[in-house]
Amino acid sequence: MSEIIAGRNPVREALRAGRPINKIIVAKGTGAGPLSEIINLAREKNVPVQMVERTNLDKLNPGIPHQGIVAYAAAKEYVEVEDILEIAGARGEDPFIVMLDEINDPHNLGAILRTVDAAGAHGVIIPQRRSVALTSTVAKASAGAVEYVPVARVTNLDQTIRQLKDRGIWVVGADMEGPEVYWEAKLTGPLLLVIGGEGKGIGRLIKERCDMLVRLPMAGHVGSLNASVAAALLIYEVVRQRG
Repeated sequence: MSEIIAGRNPVREALRAGRPINKIIVAKGTGAGPLSEIINLAREKNVPVQMVERTNLDKLNPGIPHQGIVAYAAAKEYVEVEDILEIAGARGEDPFIVMLDEINDPHNLGAILRTVDAAGAHGVIIPQRRSVALTSTVAKASAGAVEYVPVARVTNLDQTIRQLKDRGIWVVGADMEGPEVYWEAKLTGPLLLVIGGEGKGIGRLIKERCDMLVRLPMAGHVGSLNASVAAALLIYEVVRQRG
């Protein structure tokens, strides 16, 4: 599964064709002229653009003439949050969505997608920045689940949470200091489950926006569980309570 698209024309045509792009990297000092049109097109389509030194771009594509621009194609097309809600409605089920706050390990994201698919949750929300995207490594780690789990990529998690709360969705965050043990919390009804990134957990603002914070009991010597393991435990507790 090819991830890198190099060169002005290939990147331009990929954007024009609506191919899902995770991000575009441009060599510093080449943002004028022909590349400015591509950069503007990327921003119109809400694709992140990152400026780097040309030597870094050369290292990414040894032997490939990149003409100062490279795009990272997504392994699968992203959806809108509304599409996930419509899937729940079509099934006649209360929405059950998993939001990931800065998960950076592609193997964790792939494993979470696999659990979401197995548990029958309706979709996943990830942030556009400071998070792993739908790469080929994620697709491989998901064991094919990436093809079946709708993933929405949003610019602002806080704004998305507020919009979902306005739709009557209860927001539950996983936090080591949460007042309730997860199996004692009420996890039924329309639900957004928020899982934090590796080693740092949910961000402060997102934590404040949650209706409830739940914890996983830790009796051993390490302070936290792997993000994908924590997600699996919480997702299946929701399934158990709904069942």
